[in-house]
Amino acid sequence: MNQLTGEYKNTLDEKGRLSLPARMRGELSETGLVLTRGVDNCLWLFPAQQWADFSQKLLAATSPFQAKSRLVQRRILAPASDVELDKLGRISIPQSLRESANLSRECVILGLSRYIEIWSAEEYKKYLDDHEAEFIDAAETLGDLTL
Repeated sequence: MNQLTGEYKNTLDEKGRLSLPARMRGELSETGLVLTRGVDNCLWLFPAQQWADFSQKLLAATSPFQAKSRLVQRRILAPASDVELDKLGRISIPQSLRESANLSRECVILGLSRYIEIWSAEEYKKYLDDHEAEFIDAAETLGDLTL
């Protein structure tokens, strides 16, 4: 599988279905998908194998005997849902996940190499605006990175 990259905008239909960009569909068509809550008020969409690897690492790094670990497990692992691409390249997003990410109509789809983030367009703009100074500081720490 090649890397999932790109930033796209698309609309969520009245039945809670979101069409993925054709470029991404080509990368995802041969695999199952898992959709769950992400961090920063978005959803994460993983190819099944990436999800299996990620969820195993998350379980290994957390303990049901620690409150913060249980919180992470409940927020990320528990709501995970298997989803499929339909014939038109859409995924159906469960109501609970739509609500958790404030998805209504306009969405932003971000390819982050191994997984996809799905944002409400309004929430994503707010996130970018609110974190611009942090981004500049974070970019400064990469000063030794060469192209």
